[in-house]
Amino acid sequence: MAKANKTALSTKQQQELLQLLKGRFEKNKARHKGIEWADVEEKLKSNPKKLWSLNEMETTEGEPDVVGYDKKTDEYIFYDCAPETPKGRRSICYDHEALEKRKEHKPGNSAIQMAADMGIEILTEEQYRDLQKLGSFDLKTSSWVKTPAAIRKLGGALFCDRRYDTVFTYHNGADSYYGARAFRGSLRV
Repeated sequence: MAKANKTALSTKQQQELLQLLKGRFEKNKARHKGIEWADVEEKLKSNPKKLWSLNEMETTEGEPDVVGYDKKTDEYIFYDCAPETPKGRRSICYDHEALEKRKEHKPGNSAIQMAADMGIEILTEEQYRDLQKLGSFDLKTSSWVKTPAAIRKLGGALFCDRRYDTVFTYHNGADSYYGARAFRGSLRV
């Protein structure tokens, strides 16, 4: 018997996910002005591995949606658009190095490793701020963002949230983790 492909969805799962994504796309048209669902769906159907990654975003409660189109690369851009940071990714430190550094009370995973396992990228601070232009996200939670190497080298990591109708960027030890902090991801298809 053939071994199941870890990064593939069944035909039924693909159809269910496409229906879910289409519903979200149509409900939130302001996030992707000038983009037609039929074009997005065509791209998704020809990229089963990317569809798998979107399913991973969905199952961890990220609520992925199209937020843009890159004409140079002919790719649609998806971000996690859940109102609060995805529940299925909370209580994780920043990266594997930080996870290994913790001697006790280790979290189950790290943001960077989890994103890599899902086949997505963690949002940069700039991408996070762009997302906030499309709505109000992380009013009660916070999200790790890609941290510059110079900050990470010194043991720190960055996270963002939205409070008082303003987007804030903060710092923490990369090995810290909280029940209200996860990460938001991006995927290009």
